[in-house]
Amino acid sequence: MSERAKTLLRLCTVLVDLAMATMAFYLAYRLRMLIPFPVPLQLGPFHNYIIQLGVHLLSLVVTFSFYRLYYLRHGPSRIDLLYSVLAAVSIASVLATASSFLTFRTQHSDIARGMILYNWGLSAVFITVGRVFTEWLQQRMRRRHPDPLLLVGTGDVARMILQKTVQSPRLGYRVVGFVNGENGRQEVAGVPLLGPQSDIGRIIREHGVREVVIALPEASHDELLDLISACESERAIVRIFPDLFHIVASELTISDLDGLPLLTVRDVALRGWKVAAKRAMDLLFSGVGLVLLSPFLLFVALLIRLESKGPVFYTQVRVGLDGKPFHMIKFRSMRVDAEESSGPVWATEDDPRKTKLGSMLRRTSIDELPQLINVLLGEMSIVGPRPERPVFVEQFRNVVPRYMDRHQEKAGITGWAQVNGLRGDTSIIERTKYDLYYIENWSLLFDVKIIVRTVINAIRGDRNAY
Repeated sequence: MSERAKTLLRLCTVLVDLAMATMAFYLAYRLRMLIPFPVPLQLGPFHNYIIQLGVHLLSLVVTFSFYRLYYLRHGPSRIDLLYSVLAAVSIASVLATASSFLTFRTQHSDIARGMILYNWGLSAVFITVGRVFTEWLQQRMRRRHPDPLLLVGTGDVARMILQKTVQSPRLGYRVVGFVNGENGRQEVAGVPLLGPQSDIGRIIREHGVREVVIALPEASHDELLDLISACESERAIVRIFPDLFHIVASELTISDLDGLPLLTVRDVALRGWKVAAKRAMDLLFSGVGLVLLSPFLLFVALLIRLESKGPVFYTQVRVGLDGKPFHMIKFRSMRVDAEESSGPVWATEDDPRKTKLGSMLRRTSIDELPQLINVLLGEMSIVGPRPERPVFVEQFRNVVPRYMDRHQEKAGITGWAQVNGLRGDTSIIERTKYDLYYIENWSLLFDVKIIVRTVINAIRGDRNAY
């Protein structure tokens, strides 16, 4: 996408934000006259509040700029967007209210205070709706005019990034080629190999690349510095895929030892009040979920019973918190004798052991719903690393770095790895990275985000759920 198109998109976003905020402010004014809260009031004409409206709009633009909400992101999460908009609108409302009270002192000041609550809620809703429209417009333009992307490296990480860009055209990237220290190959996974790392500056110029992803997680510091320097000299944006095997995105703090700088890896595992808060959320979601879904669960159980012989539920030993085993409950989606000949194996996409109904249940994750009972009993959590069978845990703990750290927290019905497509027969190393990232960056809002994305994926049908 050209710089002119990006500028027009930013301008369009600003104008839509201002239009939505103005509509919200006017509707708040009208609602304040209709709804006697906190006390009945008779407002003056709307033009008395034009100055307040102007201050509110200016505060919004300044706050949104501070939150980088006018920066064009590739494929942003709408949940993250909602968080940012809500936070920015809240701060802008406080700033506008304080500024108005300091500069707009008339007989209508008290009335303006009565509009704050309505204006805050309506602004958050209206601006979010406007942002959905501008993000849709941005994605359409990026699909038609994707930004050229250069990948440094040809290993598994680089191929994974290539696959992401191909499968998600909404990201707005077109991989022009690979750069690597190797010679002798013409292409990798159907994409041309453009040259060695020493020629990266020339390659960026010739192909008009504005963004480079360095997919060399085990590169040395000197190698990374040389690559970054070459890219920055060509004014290209540089993104680096980090080595996550040992610290896995742990939160770091900078300290010193008598002037000697040190990086401290903080213990951010669930402790104290965090355990109580997460358990309270688990009890709420599992209790309410079992009550509300009980008719649906009975209906699914009846269908399973009618389709094939055998029990409705399937229990399997999994490894949970602190490496302790527990019996995980699922709706049965395979034949009763599924593992008699094969033994413990992972399910595959065209697994002949699945029943017809079971394929649908697994694709929509309905077979996982009985695990709400495990959550209610305290054996699992709504969100957490997915539990594996003991035989697989023994295999993985010897080959995957920090694999057993996943068991520092309760296993979950869904997790950060699952909502990012790492389900079924996918890399256990990549799954472990995502699981450890979740454990070390946990928050209640993070859990809510994962739950919302899980519901969306279930409605769409996850292609890796089999």
